[in-house]
Amino acid sequence: MAGKTVTRADLAESVFRKVGLSRTESAELVETVIDEICNAIVRGEVVKLSSFATFQVRAKNERIGRNPKTGEEVPISPRKVMTFKASNVLKSRILKAHTSRKAKQKPVSPVA
Repeated sequence: MAGKTVTRADLAESVFRKVGLSRTESAELVETVIDEICNAIVRGEVVKLSSFATFQVRAKNERIGRNPKTGEEVPISPRKVMTFKASNVLKSRILKAHTSRKAKQKPVSPVA
């Protein structure tokens, strides 16, 4: 499934068109929002964007992993990872878009 990647510039352009700020102000607004989200995550706070997703930092314990090439067991050190959990609203929108796309692609069987 190849698709377009949405960039910061795309987001700023969308803000420019929909809100009416200048292009510079739109870009600054997008940067400010992204910076605030990043800073909150770095501080260890949970970022919840209603109807979109929750971003959270979780601690993972040390565990034993396996080198896929050699099969050798190696310890994986404890670390912190960021998780992204999509909201039910976002999941529903994705499912709805997926099913409507599939319905459009259904081939019509020839009548014999």
